Amino acid sequence: MTMSNLARLLLATTAIGTALAAAPLLAQAQPVPAEPPVPAEGQAAEDVDVSAPGAGGLDGEDIVVIGRHIPNTIRATPSVVSVLSAADLARTGEGDIAGALKRVTGLSVVGGKYVYVRGLGERYSLALLNGLPIPSPEPLKRVVPLDIFPTDLLASTLVQKSYSANYPGEFGGGVINLTTRAVPDEPFFNVSGSISGDTVTTGQLGYTYRGSRSDWTSFDGGTRSIPVELNAALNSGRPLSLANFTLDELKRITTSLNNAETNLIQSNDTIPVNMSLGFTGGTAWDIGEDRLGVIGSINWSNNWQTKGGVQQTTLGISIDADGNEFLDPQEDYRFLSTENRLQLNGMLGVGYEFGEHRIRFTNLYIRDVLKEARIQAGYDLVNVNQDQPVNRGYTSWFERQLFSSSLVSEFKFDDLSLNLRGTYAKSQRESPYERVNSYVYDPTVNDYINTLRTQTSSRVSFSDLKDTVWAGAADVGYALPTERAVTLSAGYAYTDNSRNSTRRDFRYTSPDALPDGVSQQRPDYLLSPFNIQAYDIYLEEVGAAAGVAAYEAALTVHAAYGQVEAELFDGFRLTAGVRYESAEQSVTPVDLFGTGGDTLFSTTLDNDYWLPALTLTWNFAEDMQARVAASKTIARPQFRELAPQTYLDTDTDRSSFGNPFLVDSELLNFEGRWEWYLGRDERLILGGFYKQIDKPIETVSFQQGGTLFTTFANAPKAELYGLEAEVQKLFGLGTSGFFSDRQLFVSANYTFTDSKLKVSAGDTTRPVQGGGAEAPATDLFVDGAPLTGQSDHIVNLQLGLQQDEKLSEQTLLLTYASDRVTQRGPNGTPDLVERPGVRLDFVMRQEVAMGSLPMELKFEVRNILGTEYRESQSLGDSVIYNNRYDVGTSFSFGLTAKF
Repeated sequence: MTMSNLARLLLATTAIGTALAAAPLLAQAQPVPAEPPVPAEGQAAEDVDVSAPGAGGLDGEDIVVIGRHIPNTIRATPSVVSVLSAADLARTGEGDIAGALKRVTGLSVVGGKYVYVRGLGERYSLALLNGLPIPSPEPLKRVVPLDIFPTDLLASTLVQKSYSANYPGEFGGGVINLTTRAVPDEPFFNVSGSISGDTVTTGQLGYTYRGSRSDWTSFDGGTRSIPVELNAALNSGRPLSLANFTLDELKRITTSLNNAETNLIQSNDTIPVNMSLGFTGGTAWDIGEDRLGVIGSINWSNNWQTKGGVQQTTLGISIDADGNEFLDPQEDYRFLSTENRLQLNGMLGVGYEFGEHRIRFTNLYIRDVLKEARIQAGYDLVNVNQDQPVNRGYTSWFERQLFSSSLVSEFKFDDLSLNLRGTYAKSQRESPYERVNSYVYDPTVNDYINTLRTQTSSRVSFSDLKDTVWAGAADVGYALPTERAVTLSAGYAYTDNSRNSTRRDFRYTSPDALPDGVSQQRPDYLLSPFNIQAYDIYLEEVGAAAGVAAYEAALTVHAAYGQVEAELFDGFRLTAGVRYESAEQSVTPVDLFGTGGDTLFSTTLDNDYWLPALTLTWNFAEDMQARVAASKTIARPQFRELAPQTYLDTDTDRSSFGNPFLVDSELLNFEGRWEWYLGRDERLILGGFYKQIDKPIETVSFQQGGTLFTTFANAPKAELYGLEAEVQKLFGLGTSGFFSDRQLFVSANYTFTDSKLKVSAGDTTRPVQGGGAEAPATDLFVDGAPLTGQSDHIVNLQLGLQQDEKLSEQTLLLTYASDRVTQRGPNGTPDLVERPGVRLDFVMRQEVAMGSLPMELKFEVRNILGTEYRESQSLGDSVIYNNRYDVGTSFSFGLTAKF
């Protein structure tokens, strides 16, 4: 779409919104006294940060002439936002921000960590920490998983759904700005702890493996360190094979690997309870009229989750004798998996306030480790005979780590404001000793055997990913000396994001067939130093083709914007701006072995965009306002989606492969919203939105060599539209008795979203399967199919009692999300569909005292209805359960002592 056409659409949206906004004039409210903003308990007022990363945000008292009853946190921003304060985060009882965000209107969380805004996948969501970008420790995504951010470290979270020019242009569904805690009002020190468990895991049968003695700390004690012999071979520039090493050298390398501690799966009949421990404190000093504050925290948790159920795969549509189509599983497994999740995080922040100025220096460290043991048992009809059951064991140790150091300065000189921000952040993901051992039933010996003769018999992998971000920004704003409030703002932002990723896969093999007595041995005996020497077992590199084992990626963005915020007349505010972004993105396969020559394909996307944004806000009553907004934004391919390297997606247990022929997506966004603020913490909001996407990136599947792979491709076009409704209300429960000082808290929101792919005859795409050659888009996409990850209906309901005089809350939380497509089915099969269903939780928080020491008790019950996880494909009466397992009901008891 040309700039002139976009301008016409912006003007049309303005005209329509103005006409629609005129209707509520009939609802003019009588003037009421303005209520001052009140920060949450234990929270400094400045911690509720709703400002976008830029200067020029108008103060509440300057913006609104009529709408004095509208909360400052809402009216102070010209965009469509939702704000979760510290009190809101605490009420949900969620331990991480991903869980808390699923209570926000229009948001859903997929896989427990990736936020989908208005049905758009995580690629269309942007996460910022104190207004600055953060790198991702995930090999499959550039977006950061939000489950690694504990709510205890955050003062507030802002979700902005309409674009404004002072935000980065990668803004499809919305931006999530996480604000860490700042200078405390008064000294405090809290010690917290909890124990928890669930009906499927705690005290039940599960699996584990030894690992190292220090696993409980989230740090490996050296057991998984790469041995010297293997490390020398990895750095030799030669793939492990008999063509490059002698048999004795390969056997020496193979023997050096740690075996039993990383290879032997053990059953545990009584999986232990979950535990957590945390310390948070802060203080501040007055230095004349200035104030210096320090805040810090350290938290540790050890959690277990067992999943047991069905994993099936179909690679095509079958036809019965009557000509009816149906789905038949080619892989059919029962599985049991136990994940031990170990988290360690800390934060140290220093803040200095002088006059109207503030400086904050924040350092954040998050370490998140997943130790898993899993066994599959069933049939693999693609690679193994039908009458031969298969038993596979998996062990893994995934380390995710994030360190972020940021400096944010906010200066205000009368009508002039200046904001400076800078950050260095580094994330890392290491996965040493990913192991799989596959045994096939042999009727001739009436036992399971591992012959080490196939690609999947016994494998071990080592992977390492480093993602680094350097970013800086400067924003200046100036309030013009005019009768009506007018603020001009401008800014510049720079981001340099680099990534290095390496994955080395090996299989165990031998030149001669193993004797039956050896092939029947359990994995640690089979791969013991004795057998390696006696039967010439050695490691051989898998995926030694040029450019497969490693890649480098980079994204450099230069951006500048200009924006004006103006009160056109009483209660009518205009925010208009344009952002220019120039970005160069590259993904380059690394030829570790020098065999690629000129055959390696490097992807470079060098694009620049003009991204306009317009929002009109009308405060037409003391407690009401209406907004309309229009904008253009983009979505870039993520590094992993461009890299031609195979990775196991641990969320789906599927192999993923990038497509270096992807291009950017461009979005046009339109929305309108009516807001009625009935009182403090009370509101009724109705809204609608429409998005048009050019070349959206979709997840697709294909089959190669009997293995199902996930990859990515640009669909021609897509459109998405929907409606949102939100209500929050407090009800008094009487003037005497138990309920005299209590209120009933009711919060509900509903989002309807409908999306469609637009695929016509003659449309093309560039799938990786065809080497980048153009192919009919109808080969991969179906016209009218929904976007992946989009639920038609999302419902959130909170019902709670809360006390006025002290902390006492009892809250029921219900969440419902309708079915959503997770990825396209392979070979013309139906799409894979996830069924989130209904989830009901209960959270109780109660203030008590032990002598003079105040304490907070927290009791939680999660998934009361026992909703299972289900992902499936359906055709007629046939169903393939790609993933299905029980989640169980969890219980948690926590205690916080406030010194």
